[in-house]
Amino acid sequence: MLFNGQRRVGRLLLIAVAATSGAAWAQNYPVKPVRVVIPWPAGGSNDIAGRLILQKLPAIFGQQFVVDNRPGAAGSIGADVVAKAAPDGHTLMIHSTTHVGNATLYKNLPYDVIKDFTGIGFLAAQPSVLVAHPSLPVKNVKELIALAKRQPGQILYSSSGNGSAPHLNMTLFTSMTGTKMIHVPYKGGAPSVTALVGGEAQVMIATIATVVTQINAGRLRPLGVASSQRMKNWPDWPTIAESGVPGYEMNAWIGLFGPAGMPSGIVERLNSEIGKVQQMPDVEQALSRQGLAPWIASAEEFSKRMIADREKYAKLITMTGAKVD
Repeated sequence: MLFNGQRRVGRLLLIAVAATSGAAWAQNYPVKPVRVVIPWPAGGSNDIAGRLILQKLPAIFGQQFVVDNRPGAAGSIGADVVAKAAPDGHTLMIHSTTHVGNATLYKNLPYDVIKDFTGIGFLAAQPSVLVAHPSLPVKNVKELIALAKRQPGQILYSSSGNGSAPHLNMTLFTSMTGTKMIHVPYKGGAPSVTALVGGEAQVMIATIATVVTQINAGRLRPLGVASSQRMKNWPDWPTIAESGVPGYEMNAWIGLFGPAGMPSGIVERLNSEIGKVQQMPDVEQALSRQGLAPWIASAEEFSKRMIADREKYAKLITMTGAKVD
């Protein structure tokens, strides 16, 4: 049995070897199927965006990229698996902005959300929309605010888990509007939407990708988007900010990560090839239909955004009092 110190030395040796042989590894990478952990259930926006991109990679890299859904604890269960994996590029992770928010929400995470991961790149921007069950007698944001103030603590909102982006989006909304609604967390985006459609909750702020089908079918009513501008594909949906909550804005993303210490050559190759995939017309159109948008940036830019958003979410969590139950 290895003690903690021995494990740490062993991991540092792996990272050192990976760094010194980066060019060779990148040239031959991958040498076996790549496991891609998605720490959310199938059917959510992370899963949808990930699979759209990953399906193109076998033809490019000559190996399969196999999805491993590991949901639970706002993505931290799956993230822990990746943090402890060998940094050779054969274990990757697709996660959302929630990953950096977990640094504040979970006081005893078994990993550091920045130091124990390699940021590879964005996969997509993840805009959200405030939606209501049709049975709720509101047609816009102002009517929802008015109803919530008349009925404090009586409206339930669902989310994909304590500390998830949808949870924080809604927490910010209630904080800025001076309303009180009751949070009902679920294990992922798809289950939270199913609960809303089934009437277990009345509202939520969800990624467009997870609710667009239900909106199109008339099972959910869009009230306003969380981004700073209206969406190109849904110009009739006003922003929450222009609908009575000035200054409201929450933009999220989906990104690709690896364990800390991945060879720079592999990181750069993955970033470059995924950027090309994002620009393929069929991929761009498929993302757009799901309410997602390609987001192309270097690994360095992605890493800087991770750090900035960690601080942003820390301030938001502190301000709103959001916490893991």
